[in-house]
Formats: sequence, C-alpha cells, structure tokens
Amino acid sequence: MRAVLACLVFVAGTAGAQVQTENATGAILRGLDKFSGEVVDIALPAGRTVQFERLNITLTECRYPAGNPSGNAYAGLQITEIGREGALFSGWMIASAPALNPMEHARYDIWVMRCTTS
Repeated sequence: MRAVLACLVFVAGTAGAQVQTENATGAILRGLDKFSGEVVDIALPAGRTVQFERLNITLTECRYPAGNPSGNAYAGLQITEIGREGALFSGWMIASAPALNPMEHARYDIWVMRCTTS
C-alpha cells in the first residue's frame, strides 16, 4: 500500500508534496473483453457493485485533486470473478497510469477513466 501511495504522489507530479484530494460520488470505468473485443463504459456509484461479464466490480471510493473534478482519478476497487474464490484485484487504480497497478486477467481488462461528482 505504501508503494502505491508513493506512486500516486509521483504520478501527480508533486514529488515529495502531499496532494490534496476530494472524494467523488462515483467513477466511470472501462471494461474490455479481450476475446470479443467488446468495450463497455461502466458508471459505478461509490460503495456499489456492478457485474461486467463474469466480473463483480465494487468501487470503494474515487478521489480526484481538490478543486479539479476532471483531474486525475484514483479509484479503490475490489474485483472478483464469478465461480472463483478470492479477489482478482483489490487496491487502487490510477486513471493516468493504468499499467502502474493493473488487474491481471487472461480475458478481461478494467481501468479507471474518471471520477463522477453528481
């Protein structure tokens, strides 16, 4: 967790300074089925779970730079697969650096697009 937070500061371009953030009401995620090529945008309120194909995606929270709702999004996600024990992904994804902490899955990709504030 400490490494992810350090990366958040680096990605935000403020090496050494703490970035002030605000909590959003939800997030827009993008899902990809690598087999079919289907791409879907997923609107997800904070604290809720939605199903994308065989994945259950829960948004714990979405944060953005204070005063800049269209700025870089940081989303806390819990992703599980139907019929499989344990979490596929549990942690923070960063919109501007999706490869920094990606979900590893042979068929599906999920990444954060932005936070929503209404």
